[in-house]
Amino acid sequence: MADQLVRATAAGGRIRAVGVLSTRLTDEARQRHKLSYVATAALGRTMAAGLLLASNMKQADARVNLRVQGDGPLGGILVDAGADGTVRGYVNNPEIELPPSARGKLDVGRAVGADGFLYVVKDLGYGYPFSGTTELVSGEIGDDVTHYLVTSEQIPSALVLGVFVGADGVEAAGGLLLQVMPGPDGEEDEELSAVLEKRIANLDGFTPMVRAGMRLPQMLEELLGDQDLQLLSDVQMVRFYCQCSAPRVLRALKMLGEEELLDMIEKDGGAEATCHFCNEVYQVEASQLEGLVDQIRAETEANSQS
Repeated sequence: MADQLVRATAAGGRIRAVGVLSTRLTDEARQRHKLSYVATAALGRTMAAGLLLASNMKQADARVNLRVQGDGPLGGILVDAGADGTVRGYVNNPEIELPPSARGKLDVGRAVGADGFLYVVKDLGYGYPFSGTTELVSGEIGDDVTHYLVTSEQIPSALVLGVFVGADGVEAAGGLLLQVMPGPDGEEDEELSAVLEKRIANLDGFTPMVRAGMRLPQMLEELLGDQDLQLLSDVQMVRFYCQCSAPRVLRALKMLGEEELLDMIEKDGGAEATCHFCNEVYQVEASQLEGLVDQIRAETEANSQS
């Protein structure tokens, strides 16, 4: 099944529902970063959360950044997701592995650590970005993002995220987000919020449904079929994508300045740069560095004469 995002409404527009299937892109991240089982689950959940949060942003170039910084051995997690359905991310310590939790599942909470913060930055595509920070609840990602939505954005939300990693890679990944929107008078419907929370809590999890062959519309139907569910027709494809490129690497190296570039040429005969987000490695020849030095000198001379 292709990675995709499905949107829906229910209860006469009072409920906003989004589901994302991100199995393939999570496995691509696993392979690119050589992630352990628990690191795959942690990054996969965060990427799914990023896509769900970006799904209601209106501008095509709008993006959301999630940074999870706990006190666990995994270190930090950084994810960048866009309204266009692209996502990328990495963890600081991708090789960390831990024994299963008491429930026999990947112990993401202990890997991330519950003592720390979730930082969210939303670039809406115009004006100044919006940022919010909340303390981590459990380090399990789903609880932490839900806590952020309720406390920082003040939107009653119910969220389930999941990643199942088998011996051959990621077999299922994604999540569901249900939110209760304010009524015409701006008041919250606490009863409706409680219903959604209970239904999400009663699910066996996201990945068991995917592995059982259920599609996103079926999952939403199971959760909201009695609430006048209306599936929107614009199914969106989602994918792992990084904007890094060789020209961007050269622009970044140029910012190091003439002295640093000359040192690289003399000592290393070139440069190697690795993108944190996608782990792509770029080799830069000495001749390319010399070209950057020539550009810097030409610009310096032009500025001195102006």
